[in-house]
Amino acid sequence: MTIRPLVIIPDPILRKVSEPVGPITGEIHSLVADMLETMYDAPGVGLAAIQIGVAKRVVTIDTSKDEDDRRPQIFIDPQVVWESEEKRIYDEGCLSIPEYYGEVERPDRVRVRFRGLDGAEQEIEADGLLSTCIQHEIDHLDGVLFIDHLSKLKRDRVLKKFAKAAKRDAA
Repeated sequence: MTIRPLVIIPDPILRKVSEPVGPITGEIHSLVADMLETMYDAPGVGLAAIQIGVAKRVVTIDTSKDEDDRRPQIFIDPQVVWESEEKRIYDEGCLSIPEYYGEVERPDRVRVRFRGLDGAEQEIEADGLLSTCIQHEIDHLDGVLFIDHLSKLKRDRVLKKFAKAAKRDAA
């Protein structure tokens, strides 16, 4: 397992739409192990493969609070197949947009179809933090960032700040 560097905005790869995984190989198992290691090290509750530069539809999530009680969940080729009409506002952050948070409104509950590491298709219904996290990470797979759900003014401010920082770091 390797901790991989996180892709930070304004890197254009974050806007790329990720490809379906196809057969689950040893390479995918290694990718998932690296993603979990990277997510826990960050620390974060979710990570999409694109956030470490891999344009595959793979997501890792662990919403447990206690390091000794980790419950990682792996979602391969996830898709939302149902969402509730009820909405929830959550103060979201993102490992690819460090130290910035914003209130995002999303469906309160979702049903997600995906494959596990064994390749078997599964479906779960999620609510609360897990629902928000799944939707946030699936957005990443589609090239969407949580700041895209904010007002244009807030989004532009964040993008400008990170573009300036990237320019400074490149100099």
